[in-house]
Amino acid sequence: MSAGVTNPPRTTRLGPLAERFTRLTGLTSSGAVVVVLAAGAWLLARVVGGRPLYIVAYTLVLLLAASYAVGRRPLPIEGSRSETRPRLAAGETVTMQARLAARRRVSTFVLEEKLPAALGESAALPVAVMDPGAEVEHDYRLTCRRRGVYELGPLVARWGDPFGFTRREVVLVDPVEVLVHPGIEAVEDRPLTRLFEDPPIRPPFSRPWPNGFEFYGMRSYTPGDDVRRVVWRAYARTGQLLVREAEQGITDKVTILLDQDLQYHSRGEVSGSFEAGVKVAASLGVRHLRDGFSVTLEGSEGRLVPVLRGGTSQLTLLDALARIERVKAPLNDAIMRLVGDGLRNAHLVLVTPRLDAEAAARLDLILQRGISVLVAALLWGEEAAETLARASSLGAQVIEVRPNVPLAVAFRRLVGAGMGGR
Repeated sequence: MSAGVTNPPRTTRLGPLAERFTRLTGLTSSGAVVVVLAAGAWLLARVVGGRPLYIVAYTLVLLLAASYAVGRRPLPIEGSRSETRPRLAAGETVTMQARLAARRRVSTFVLEEKLPAALGESAALPVAVMDPGAEVEHDYRLTCRRRGVYELGPLVARWGDPFGFTRREVVLVDPVEVLVHPGIEAVEDRPLTRLFEDPPIRPPFSRPWPNGFEFYGMRSYTPGDDVRRVVWRAYARTGQLLVREAEQGITDKVTILLDQDLQYHSRGEVSGSFEAGVKVAASLGVRHLRDGFSVTLEGSEGRLVPVLRGGTSQLTLLDALARIERVKAPLNDAIMRLVGDGLRNAHLVLVTPRLDAEAAARLDLILQRGISVLVAALLWGEEAAETLARASSLGAQVIEVRPNVPLAVAFRRLVGAGMGGR
């Protein structure tokens, strides 16, 4: 026996308290009503003295006890779930399969895979009869609506008595953790060593306004360098691993500071501005890691991941961004932490919904060192326009990130004093 059906609609939706009550006592809402009626009939019979009321009360109690006895029968079934990847991407849809096998004849139960709302509706399959040795297969889909850390499952079998007064369930497969990575879009970012490009020695052939990726020279290979930058002709000639160097003025160190301050992000269980900021950080981080740069991810409370380099480090970055949440920590403290750490020879990307006066003053300390700063302004609130004005007045590069605007479009134009558009 096999079945591959879509998710049936749930006929009833009990609240969290009702579900907890049923799980603890084994009584459904109908069973709770029977208990109340039996207690009420017994109390009324004791006050009034009516024998029929006693009969009604004891009949309800006996009926409930019989329902408990019938519902306590164990189900001789075994279940399994198809393997799934521990990491998924936001917006991805995955088809799963649950299998069920019976050791003897069973009837009237429900196979259910419990899913969080962010992964779709819980998949339920009513089973009328299963013969010994028969198998049931149920296909369902996981739709990753947003990034986060979720538990898939557990896979349970639910059954009860014919009257619907009691309900029991047994866990067939334990829940597993699933990481949903944030979405990634193609973005362009030029990581400069300093705001004003003035290297001491120019290469023999240099453009007046280089983009930073022109060939400059070669240096010895060090662990962590991208093997795609190894010059294999030079290795064949000299026997040494040499790595291609880019035009002076570019740095291979990128620091991404994501503002997690709960105060200024948009409200709600799912913050639109915060999710957009996470997508910006993920897109920029993955782009620079693919280019062979080192990426450091900083949060409002501290460093989120160690220094990463190389394309294989993308999973570490995306895992951290899948787990990240809003916190109560001001942005200015995070900026001062970078100042205290002696940020040098790096390209700083600040992702924030609001740059207040105090945070702008501390960001100016970084700019005064000649460090290139890119501010990704999340324009979700009415006060977000102040971020554009403050960051531009400091001389930083500014990018406007607006709702429902692709990041590729947002990163094509820089807003800032003397920067112009791309």
